[in-house]
Amino acid sequence: MGRHFGDLAKIRHVITYSLSPFEQRAFPNYFSKGIPNVWRRFTSSVFKVAPPMICMYLTYTWGNHVHSEGKRKVAADYKNEE
Repeated sequence: MGRHFGDLAKIRHVITYSLSPFEQRAFPNYFSKGIPNVWRRFTSSVFKVAPPMICMYLTYTWGNHVHSEGKRKVAADYKNEE
C-alpha cells in the first residue's frame, strides 16, 4: 500500500553503525572521574561567585533592617502628648 516513514528511500553508499543501549555502560567512570571533576570545577569558580553573592546578601539584609527601623515609631517623639 505504499512505503512507511521508516524506509522511504534506499540510499546507497551510506553506512550507519549503532550500539544497543543494553551494551552501553550508563555511568562509566562516574565515581573515579566525575565527582573529582565536579569538585575541581566548584572550587575554581566559588571564589568568583561567592564574594558578590555575599556582598549582595549583606546589602539586602542591611536594607531590610534600615527600612524596618525607619518604619518604627520613636517613643521620645510622643512623650509630651496626652
